[in-house]
Amino acid sequence: MDYVKEIEKLKKELDVTVVGHFYQKDEVFAMADITGDSLELAKKCKADKAQNVVFCGVGFMGQSVKIIAPEKRVFMPRVACCSMAKMIDKTYFDASMDFMQKHGIEKEGILPITYINSDASVKSEVGKMGGLVCTSSNAYKIIERGLKSGKKIFFMPDRCLGQNFANEMGLRSCVIGDGQDPKECDVICFDGFCSVHQLFTPDDVAFYRNKYPEIRIAVHPECDPEVCKLADFVGSTSQLIKYVQALPKEQKVAVGTEYNLVNRMRESNTYVLSATKPECPTMNETTLQDLYECLAAIKAEKPINEIFVDEETAKYANLALERMLEVV
Repeated sequence: MDYVKEIEKLKKELDVTVVGHFYQKDEVFAMADITGDSLELAKKCKADKAQNVVFCGVGFMGQSVKIIAPEKRVFMPRVACCSMAKMIDKTYFDASMDFMQKHGIEKEGILPITYINSDASVKSEVGKMGGLVCTSSNAYKIIERGLKSGKKIFFMPDRCLGQNFANEMGLRSCVIGDGQDPKECDVICFDGFCSVHQLFTPDDVAFYRNKYPEIRIAVHPECDPEVCKLADFVGSTSQLIKYVQALPKEQKVAVGTEYNLVNRMRESNTYVLSATKPECPTMNETTLQDLYECLAAIKAEKPINEIFVDEETAKYANLALERMLEVV
């Protein structure tokens, strides 16, 4: 079967918008009507006129669309999980609160901030406590806003993102369980991480610096703080794209982020900052066949993989998202 041809045909027949995250495989990414990073996609979906959204990405992204645009029906060709988002749930959230309280920090003195790469249930708990969601592009502003509350920032689930922005802002940070006293820290991080961005090491930076003395190093803030300290540029997915595309064609650059994205950035002089292929396994689960079958199921009025978020969870998760949007 020619999946590309059949997908294009179904897209014309149905009231549907196909959405693709930057980390998707090239062939799936090419089928998307809307592309971008996670929050950008949710906002574009809300503004889009189509009633049905078919989201090629990972589960929390489909949830974000449903929370921001509850009037739409959201489907996913493959409900892949983000390993980082799976590292924290309500149980771990509550345990983290207990840990901080046992170390002398009252619950009323904690402001939770969750990276958008988290489950709706976690966003909901954050919303209940007056907290906010952030993305890698706006975390600086969100943390800065949060500090004005006079409270300790509990940042989750990515320890690297929290630590990198704390370092940039001259704040003291710790990771739950690392032996530091959280009461002495401004930003207390949950011990979560991105399995892809953990692949990049200071040795990788040294390798490229030695091989190409004039090379630029650009990395995502989900990378280890020691890697970020050695980089010429640290930025979100969208910021990395703009940075690399603005470089002169002859300028060599090694990029520390997901392979599929790096591969599409520029035709020449762009390298992946890793000895191994940093490909997100769950982002790459979605295939053209999955996308076709999802669209065909909608046409047959037997839809599959529809995303639902219960009303109570959506209410408070949306509050956390709205507080972010008020800042940015």
